[in-house]
Amino acid sequence: MIRKQLSKVNEINRQRNTYKTLNIIEINKSNLIDNSLLFQGLNPDKKIIPVLKSNAYGHGLRQVTTILNDIDCSFIAVDGYFEAHKIKYLTKHKILVMGYVLPENAKLLDSKTCSYVIQDIESLISLTKLKKKFNIHMEINSGMNRLGIKPSEIDSYLKVLSQYENLELEGVMTHLYDADNSNDIITKQQTEIFDNCVKHIIKKGFNPKYIHIAQSAGSVKCRSNYANCIRIGIGLYGINPLNPVDKKYYLLENLKPVLELKSTIIKIHNLKAKQRISYNGIYQTKTNQRIGVLPIGYYEWVPRELSNIGTFSNKKQLLQIRGRVCMNHTMIDLSKTKLKKGEIVTLISANKNMPNSIENISKQYGMFSYSLLTSINETIRRVII
Repeated sequence: MIRKQLSKVNEINRQRNTYKTLNIIEINKSNLIDNSLLFQGLNPDKKIIPVLKSNAYGHGLRQVTTILNDIDCSFIAVDGYFEAHKIKYLTKHKILVMGYVLPENAKLLDSKTCSYVIQDIESLISLTKLKKKFNIHMEINSGMNRLGIKPSEIDSYLKVLSQYENLELEGVMTHLYDADNSNDIITKQQTEIFDNCVKHIIKKGFNPKYIHIAQSAGSVKCRSNYANCIRIGIGLYGINPLNPVDKKYYLLENLKPVLELKSTIIKIHNLKAKQRISYNGIYQTKTNQRIGVLPIGYYEWVPRELSNIGTFSNKKQLLQIRGRVCMNHTMIDLSKTKLKKGEIVTLISANKNMPNSIENISKQYGMFSYSLLTSINETIRRVII
């Protein structure tokens, strides 16, 4: 019976791997590794902590985890324990869970593979009741006022740690909230607050191994006296978080986008002049036009805001969106091309110079690059190239 079930599972997996999908995401392994090496080169005295929260910023949690087995890093970081659970058997690295964990879930946590950012004393106490060792990272609220403990609460937090042998203060961290600003005053203020807190923690007899304050933007700006790690999120995936007017922008200018999103033309309409396209008929043909249909819409990724104005590509040919973006379909103008049914169209280009790169979509339409990536539906197949 068990053999039959295993055989069925193997057959299902085989069919999944061979079934050709109409939409696909290509993850460029060498670009991802090059980006990590760029940050490492800019911070030779620090270890990197790649951040894989939110499905690795839309790139695919499992795929990016697999690629990162080829680099040297202190941890890979996720937001929730559910993410850690998905990859703990795929990664050779330790996992840092940065998000909040409900105290009643503490008994379910894996303390061997994972370390945990514990946000408050209540959560810390919930771990003291368990008979297993936990490696803890204390998050300090240095001004963002989102998560973490206030500097005034540090002594109470340390008191709990000192009373229980199963809790080890492995790390101390904070989060910079203005590092992508060209004015670095707030970042310097936060760094000073953080350093004073770390100095106090050490004076109390604790010796945290990992101290991290900076993310992608902060990695080229923040100069902490104690930090020995950097957390790289959006920059790992090839997106420069800094504004071109920022004097540090050039340091991250050579980041390489990692992701390309592609779809397939499934139908072509030969329309005459004055025919309307898609919901509400917001586009009307002016002459005879060839209109292609892609099986991808706002459910999968295409922002509805790009209706009638967005641009896709095939090699260097630009293809305009025509009409309203639908839930699962988008129409494009093929009039100036010889493209046929079954040919591939690139929706997100890894070429930073193309108008459909994440950077240029963000600039041209006032969209947030982070959400453009994280909104890509998890159901689209990701492949490593």
